[in-house]
Amino acid sequence: MSGQGRYERRNQSYDTQSSEIRAPSLISSEPGGFQLAVCSEMVFTDLPLIDRVRRIHDMGFAVEIWSWHDKDLQALADTGARFSSMTGYLHGDLIDPATADEVVRTAELSIKAAETLGVPRLNLHTAELVDGKAARPRYRATGEMWATALRTLERIGELGAAADVTFCVENLNTIVDHPGVPLARAKDTLALVEGVGHPNVKMMLDLYHAQIGEGNLIELVRRCGDAIGEIQVADVPGRCEPGTGEINYPAIATVLRDIGFTGAVGMEAWASGDSVTALEAFRRAFSS
Repeated sequence: MSGQGRYERRNQSYDTQSSEIRAPSLISSEPGGFQLAVCSEMVFTDLPLIDRVRRIHDMGFAVEIWSWHDKDLQALADTGARFSSMTGYLHGDLIDPATADEVVRTAELSIKAAETLGVPRLNLHTAELVDGKAARPRYRATGEMWATALRTLERIGELGAAADVTFCVENLNTIVDHPGVPLARAKDTLALVEGVGHPNVKMMLDLYHAQIGEGNLIELVRRCGDAIGEIQVADVPGRCEPGTGEINYPAIATVLRDIGFTGAVGMEAWASGDSVTALEAFRRAFSS
């Protein structure tokens, strides 16, 4: 969920004072034992977002979105789709004492927005992204960054517990997509989640990013274990659906079952061709 702010939106802005109708939040398991979701920002891109959501829902998947403040959330809820995750902040850096309060403040707003869609997981980055890039690039991590991120995540975990949502810290690759984001590797986000030790703070383990930045995905999945809140997938290179690159996703699915993971697996990937075909390939990779 690393493309925050990437698209211009035609839909209405969210009004935190408006009345809300909650959409269903339960996600039924797929035959392979996982809850499969698809990022609506990256498939069926010739359609308006509301129609993308309907197409994904009609194919039996839950739906992921990136930013929420620029969308008509009530219209999305009215589709009847099941929503799996969305961005859980608007501005600020978890790692920066000068802007961490803004992360917490906008996380509270995100919780209110999530109620409309019944979203159970809210995504965080260690540093703010603007059009997919680091808003304030930093190329060296410091002890102060670690300490600030831990304190901020503790506060956010309490917000999550009060609202019964889980905040998930996403790992990013800094080689291709997100240079200048500190503490972005999966081993960093794992250390933060384990350091906080809060049940409402987990990892958004993005295997596309991890393959580019770290590799050794099977052992990474095993090591992360109970710290995983959600898995996100795309193939490498190209960031398209499973089966278009070098990652053996059926083997990943086997390891996830071996460690007892039955949660959400989200395809945050472009379609290499037809979107329906891409979603079917994703389902096959995790349902066999």
